[in-house]
Amino acid sequence: MSSTTTLQKAGGAGDPGTPQSSDGLKAGLKNRHLSMIAIGGVIGAGLFVGSSGGIAKAGPAILISYALVGAMVVFVMRMLGEMAAASPNSGSFSAYADRALGRWAGFSIGWLYWFFWVVVLAVEATAGAVILEGWIPAVPQWAWALIVMVVLTATNLASVSSYGEFEFWFAGIKVVAIGGFVIVGLLAVFGVLPGSDNPGAGFAHLTDAGGFLPNGAGAILTGVLMVVFSFMGSEIVTLAAGESEDPRRAVTKATNSVIWRIGVFYLGSIFVVLTLLPWNDKSIVEKGSYVAALDSIGIPHAGTIMEVIVLTAVLSCLNSGLYTASRMAFSLGERGDAPKSFAKVNAKGVPTAAILGSVVFGFLAVYFNYAFKDTVFDFLLNASGAIALFVWLAICFTQLKMRGILLREDPEKVTVRMWLFPWLTWATAAMIMFVIGYMFFDDGNRKVVILSTVVAAVVALVGVVLQKTRKASVEA
Repeated sequence: MSSTTTLQKAGGAGDPGTPQSSDGLKAGLKNRHLSMIAIGGVIGAGLFVGSSGGIAKAGPAILISYALVGAMVVFVMRMLGEMAAASPNSGSFSAYADRALGRWAGFSIGWLYWFFWVVVLAVEATAGAVILEGWIPAVPQWAWALIVMVVLTATNLASVSSYGEFEFWFAGIKVVAIGGFVIVGLLAVFGVLPGSDNPGAGFAHLTDAGGFLPNGAGAILTGVLMVVFSFMGSEIVTLAAGESEDPRRAVTKATNSVIWRIGVFYLGSIFVVLTLLPWNDKSIVEKGSYVAALDSIGIPHAGTIMEVIVLTAVLSCLNSGLYTASRMAFSLGERGDAPKSFAKVNAKGVPTAAILGSVVFGFLAVYFNYAFKDTVFDFLLNASGAIALFVWLAICFTQLKMRGILLREDPEKVTVRMWLFPWLTWATAAMIMFVIGYMFFDDGNRKVVILSTVVAAVVALVGVVLQKTRKASVEA
């Protein structure tokens, strides 16, 4: 079965007038869905929850950490956009790695990415359950985790448009919240917000507590390790594009807008926090960076407001995580690297078996989080922790070879091009490898990178063996 997602009318499953891709998936995502998935994809719960730790370690210099990682993500998205705009595919970078580097590479990166997201399902379901139990203590935490997983599984099983609609509103809430925070915060920073409790010190707080680099230049790298994982998810739009009305347009638009999205949502919001409060203000760590900033302005019920926003971000991540894992499983099944049942779609164009297979592992991971938190789940968490970096590295090496393949096949389709090719691609790969290497020397990340590397090596070895076995079988 072809994995090309050139859209065609009628034929196959579903309503006769509904666009459908040649791999059987329904093109049920509207342009507004894709636009919001692209914008919201870079805003994860990690931005709201994890930024305070980075600020405490690096001070105002955390802005440089965010800028470095943001630039890395922009370059990776540009590479991915080049390939996805020319050849939209539900397997995205896994399918491209299959073509450019070999079947073992597509197999490895596809399964590793699937593994990453099913573990994320457990993490986010538990995070959401903690918030919900705080609001309604009568329902135990495990029950909330179960409810959240069941509801979002049902959403994904209903249709791809259901996923798109949920994600549109989840992402919309995140975007409005961050946008409002940046605008209100900047007004308070310059002392022009009516009724603000913050005197507004302008840019003074960036240097008035030990300078811009209070913990030295080395803290920038520590900050990089703390913030890099909050950026994971920006590549989801390239998987979703295969089920959209106009895949090439959606990918091109998402790729071209990634710079301002990261600039506004990450750098902009962290800049506001650091200019409203001194970086070493105890409330940033105790309450969280965004709650502390809102409290300093005098916004009532700041903690509750942020809980609602974080819960929205958690549900968004769960929704997208299940979608992403299932589509990667679908693509692997279609290429013969997963059970064939994963490549089958129902009358609505939904890969039911791929969704259920992904969610079953997600449910198991949730169970492990409650029953074996310090053993089994700890291993799963650490073994998947660095996979985001491995995926980005694979995208770099894939794009280096795919450029030639795409130009030979149909150069007119290469509408998005990586800047300064191949030098910037190599520079981005070198930066990612540096971050991975630096993790080996960081006490807090050494276990994560070692276990993730071992798991990646085992999966890659299985992929190589399968590729050789298939090649021998064909030759025979």
